[in-house]
Amino acid sequence: MPRASIIGTGLYAPERVVPNEYFNELYGEDVDSFLRERRNIKERRYAAEGQATSDLAMEASKAALSNAGVDAADIDLIVVSTDTPDYLSPSTAAVLQDKLGAVNAATFDLNTACAGFVTALDTARKFVEADPDYEHVLVVGAYLMSRFIDYEQKNVASLFADGSGAAVLKGRDVAGDGPGAGILASKLKSEGQYAEYMGIYTGGAAAPISTNVAGDGAPDRTQKLEFRKKFPDGFNPDHWSRLVNELCDDIGVTPQEVDRYFFTQINIESIRETLDRLDLPEAKAHNVMDRFGYTGNACIAMAMADADEKGLLNEGDLVLLIASGGGAAIAGMALRWGV
Repeated sequence: MPRASIIGTGLYAPERVVPNEYFNELYGEDVDSFLRERRNIKERRYAAEGQATSDLAMEASKAALSNAGVDAADIDLIVVSTDTPDYLSPSTAAVLQDKLGAVNAATFDLNTACAGFVTALDTARKFVEADPDYEHVLVVGAYLMSRFIDYEQKNVASLFADGSGAAVLKGRDVAGDGPGAGILASKLKSEGQYAEYMGIYTGGAAAPISTNVAGDGAPDRTQKLEFRKKFPDGFNPDHWSRLVNELCDDIGVTPQEVDRYFFTQINIESIRETLDRLDLPEAKAHNVMDRFGYTGNACIAMAMADADEKGLLNEGDLVLLIASGGGAAIAGMALRWGV
């Protein structure tokens, strides 16, 4: 059976740069110092008014296809992970297929919030490895959360940003690949008791946006990202460090033998705490939140593509992707780098 391997990556961040100073002016206080020192965020990108999530996904996909040396017509399946889709229905993946001209690709969306890209990568991996009809699969994480930010929640409003990352998967014969490049192991977990803690809770069947309006002309509901409850202290480091150890056990290595880590880019302090628990140097984690802010389900894809572009990933490197998001969803993957 072939092993699914990443053969190309790409990222896209919109052109509009929003520096921390924007929030200093918005709130009339020093937000920049906290963001730099406690979150490692200096600026973020917002999509232009006319851009949709599928447009961000298209740009990242083009870069990944070019990097992989694959034409859009060669893609057999497109999996888009997003919790900010173009529409409730149809899928953003279908819209992306048309924009790319990927005329031979099947499509579907996947939503596990900020764990979405790793979950989608694991899903796509199983198509590649189980069915020879899926030779090339395009996996995309796309995030356009600037449309849903509640600026009254100033402690979180400044974190979120827009962007997209993509990867092309292909099956390869492990026996002839030396270090055995490709996806080695993965784990998906969920803690559904946290489903009401954060999310966009309007626009679905449980809470549709009413077509009726109140007497003052205002809509009955609006769509905003809500933080309803605080997650327990140490939630991410607890789950991330446990997931790292489980994946390492599965493939017979220690965390110290992993060459590069990519964590969800929500909180640099959580990343540092996780690395401390595992007795790992901070240099092993590649981060991009300083330039791109928090891009949700796109952030690990963007960080991986950024490291790839900078030549920080070498043939045979052991890489771990560790993600978590609303739901709560947790996803991890171990892979051996090689194209």
